[in-house]
Parts: sequence; C-alpha cells; structure tokens
Amino acid sequence: MSQNDNASTELTGSGSANAVAPGQELELNLTAIKYDSSGLVPAIVQDAVTKEVLMLAYMSEESLELSLESGETWYWSRSRQELWHKGATSGHTQRIRSIHYDCDGDTLLVRVDQIGPACHTGSYSCFNNPLPVRGRQEVADEVVSGDRFAMLGELERTIGERYAERPEGAYTTYLFEKGLDKILKKLGEESVEVVIAAKNGDNEELRSEAGDMIFHLMVLLRERGLSLDEVMAVLRERHGKPTSNKMNR
Repeated sequence: MSQNDNASTELTGSGSANAVAPGQELELNLTAIKYDSSGLVPAIVQDAVTKEVLMLAYMSEESLELSLESGETWYWSRSRQELWHKGATSGHTQRIRSIHYDCDGDTLLVRVDQIGPACHTGSYSCFNNPLPVRGRQEVADEVVSGDRFAMLGELERTIGERYAERPEGAYTTYLFEKGLDKILKKLGEESVEVVIAAKNGDNEELRSEAGDMIFHLMVLLRERGLSLDEVMAVLRERHGKPTSNKMNR
C-alpha cells in the first residue's frame, strides 16, 4: 500500500460520486482494482476534514460500484456474508468525498463526511487502542512538543468528534445544535472582544480573547465542512506572490 497520495489514483465515472444523479449510469473503469481470493479489497476510511482514520472495511466489486453510484459507502460484511450499507440502521452514514486506489491497486482510501460515530462502540474512530512503542515515545513527544501548531490539529480533531458524537453538556455540542447563526454570532462577539482587548493594550486579555476567537472560527469551519488544511492552502498560495489585489503577506 502506498503512503504517498501522489501515487494514488482517484476513481471517477462520468462525474464525481456525489455529483451523480439518482439512476444516472456511471461509466466506470475498475479494471485497475485487484481483489483478493475472496473477491474483496480493503478500504481505509478517513474523515475528509480532519484526516483522522475512522475505520477499515472491505469492499466487493458490487459494493464499490454501489458506493460510487450512490455517494454513500457500501461494504461487504465478511461475518454476515452480505452487502452492508454503512449507517442504514444507525443513521451514521458516510457521504463520500473521494475514493482513491493505491499504486498497487490493492487498497482503497475513502474520504468521507462522517455522520455520527464511525465505530459500533459509539466512538468516532475505531482506532482508539494505542500500543506502547518502547524507545520511540520520548522522540515522539519531543516532535509533538516542538510543533508550535500541533494543538490546532488536536483541537480540530476534538471539534470533529463533537460534531459527530454530540456529547450531552459539551459547549461545542451546544453550538452545533443551535446551528450556523449561533456560531456566527459567537464568532462576531469574540472578534469584537479581541479588538477591544488590543485597543485597551491588555496583552493578557488579548491572548485569551484570541484563543476564544480561533476556537469559534474552527467550529465555524467544521460546520461548513472546511478544514484548516484548506485555509492554509490559501495562505500558501498567497505567500510569495509579488503582486496581488490583496496586500502581499
């Protein structure tokens, strides 16, 4: 399995999976997919926004075609020996953003918008059981602590989990339940408080209010289905441009 996205190829038909109208026939070229002796191919499922790996499942040729045609994930249940529409019973469906196969054609990467938890245990991700890695933990901790912006990634993952799981009593759950207008109102309030703190020359208050503003901005991005990576891509694109209709940063 390739670990390089550049070595993967996206599966497409006459349009993206989400763009296919009901009943529209896809012209699919699936000859590059290599199935095992049971007629299955492993599918790694990833949150399209946070990039968190959610689960590992298996697809047959039929379930892959159903996934591409419907825009929602279908798998093959090895225990029940039948097709399985993810979330058909629980409501925890997966809307497909893209499906790629790796350089060997024997593994799929499915990027989705996860509705509710992905795991049958009620957890957002199935991968919640870390193994201790002796001799490497200290190095890993140093790398994480040395990344000034690692906390933003952790916060984005937490917000994504709150969005999916909606734990009772959590402030983030409250914001998502109230909806876009409430989130916008809170972001506006926090932005004003940042301006006031800066105007008053109170750096301690400014740090606190800036943190609140960033948090609410990230909640808004999650509500709108955008990731920090997409925002950073805009900044990278702007950076280094000698001329622009916006001030060169």
